[in-house]
Amino acid sequence: MAQVTKSTMIGELLQINPNIAPLLLNIGMHCLGCPSSQMESIEDAAMVHNVDPDALVKDINDFLEKNPA
Repeated sequence: MAQVTKSTMIGELLQINPNIAPLLLNIGMHCLGCPSSQMESIEDAAMVHNVDPDALVKDINDFLEKNPA
């Protein structure tokens, strides 16, 4: 099972499991297809969208555990 950290890039995360997109869209990350967002870490993206990065990483890892690619 894949695990991510705050330093995982959004582009890498979407390659690990593209089905994570709705989780990110639901918290306001609507620019997933933007070239700059692909090179943004989960921590950076969370901070831009006023989301706790530790909580987001936990939510993502919980999702990945329940929904392997």
